Amino acid sequence: MQTPDKIILGIDPGTIIMGYGLIAVRGKCASIIDMGVLKLGHKKDAYERLQLIHQKVRELIQQHAPHSFAIESPFFGKNVQSMLKLGRAQGVAIATAMSAGIEVTEYSPKKIKLSITGNGNDDKEQIWKMLQRLLQLEERPKSFDATDALAVALCHFYEAQSPLPSMPKKKNSWEDWVRMNKERVR
Repeated sequence: MQTPDKIILGIDPGTIIMGYGLIAVRGKCASIIDMGVLKLGHKKDAYERLQLIHQKVRELIQQHAPHSFAIESPFFGKNVQSMLKLGRAQGVAIATAMSAGIEVTEYSPKKIKLSITGNGNDDKEQIWKMLQRLLQLEERPKSFDATDALAVALCHFYEAQSPLPSMPKKKNSWEDWVRMNKERVR
């Protein structure tokens, strides 16, 4: 088998179940390397779960040496405590990738769905069916968290392949504006 040009690790963060998916990119084609879940359990301490997330992401990085790391951003929910816990899980995974020197990109759930099915409102079953067709998957996974993570990785692949130019980053502060408009400052 030919060595991939690039390997992308996708993560669907969670405090009870974290999904992961890895794809290999060869030219303009993507194929699955691995997907699965890390079950963190309800009974474990919150900090112990964060440590397990760190260990699993580090293990995946050491085993597969991905070039890129893509993660689903938390969506706004009604339960603030759940959002905080999810943000911590996401932060640990991101910090682990960054400490390994891997480029990190974050995608909203709607963006991921849109890139996989063309509809930002599709459910997990529809995402799975499209992934099944796109990556010639046969066996249905036990958890949609794994397929969600695979969708994150594939979304990143599609974004990298897009012929459309990237949108310029927003100006975040007055310092940014001044830096970009020196001729207008007196």
